[in-house]
Amino acid sequence: MDHSQDKGMWDSSPKTTFYLGLFVGIAVSSVLALVLVFSMLMSGRSMATGAAVVAQAPSAGAPAANDPGPAAPVGGPVKPVDDTDHILGKKDAKVTVIEYSDFECPFCGQIEPALAQMRAEFPNDVRLVYRHFPLSFHPQAQKAAEASECAAKLGGNDGFWKMHEKLFANQQTLGPATYVTLAKEIGLKEADFKTCLDSGEMAARVNSDMASGNDAGVNGTPATFINGKLVSGAVPYATLKQELVAAGAKN
Repeated sequence: MDHSQDKGMWDSSPKTTFYLGLFVGIAVSSVLALVLVFSMLMSGRSMATGAAVVAQAPSAGAPAANDPGPAAPVGGPVKPVDDTDHILGKKDAKVTVIEYSDFECPFCGQIEPALAQMRAEFPNDVRLVYRHFPLSFHPQAQKAAEASECAAKLGGNDGFWKMHEKLFANQQTLGPATYVTLAKEIGLKEADFKTCLDSGEMAARVNSDMASGNDAGVNGTPATFINGKLVSGAVPYATLKQELVAAGAKN
C-alpha cells in the first residue's frame, strides 16, 4: 500500500520529532511547577526560602526590636526551669517568664522596665527566670555574664539579681574595672570576685544557658518565653501584659 499521501498529516522527520519532544517537555515541566507551587501554598511554607512560616506575637504600639533583628525560628521546647536557674517570684506561680538576654544588648536594656512593671503588677502569678545568651558581636557580653555568675557564687540568688540590675544600669561602661567596682558596691569581697572572674570558671555555666537557648530556637535577644510561647524582641509592656493575661496571670 502506498502511504505517501499520509505525509501531509504526520511528518516523521527528525526535525518534527525534535519540536514535538520540546513541546511535550515544556508542557510537563509547567505542570510539575504548578503542582509544586500548589503543594507549598497548601503546606503553609514560604516559596522564597522553603522554611516554615513562623507566627509572631501580636504587637501593640511600636514594633518589637531585638538584637540582631530577625525573629527566632522554630526550635524545640524551652528547657524546663531547674535549681540552676536565677528566679524572681514564687515557685508555684501560674506563669513562668524565661528571658534569654545579653547584658550588653541595648534592646535587652530597653525591655527591663517592662519586666519590672510585670513583676510589680503580677507579684503572685508571674515568676521571672533569667538566662544568658551573650551575642558574639558584643565584646563584653560573655564576661559580663560571667561576672553575674561570680556574683551568684559569692552572694547567692540575691547577689545575682543585684549584679544583674547594676550591669544593665552600666551598659555603656562594661569592662573588667566596672565589674570589680559593681561587685564591691553590692558587698562582695574584691579579691574573691576577681579570682572567680579572672579564672573563667563561670564560662561553662553561661555557655550552658546559651546552648539551651539555641536548642529552643533563639537567635536574637531579648527572647522571652511565656509559659513556653516565644515573644521575640523588646516589646512594649502592653504586648507583654496581653500575653501574660492570656497565659493565666491575674492582678
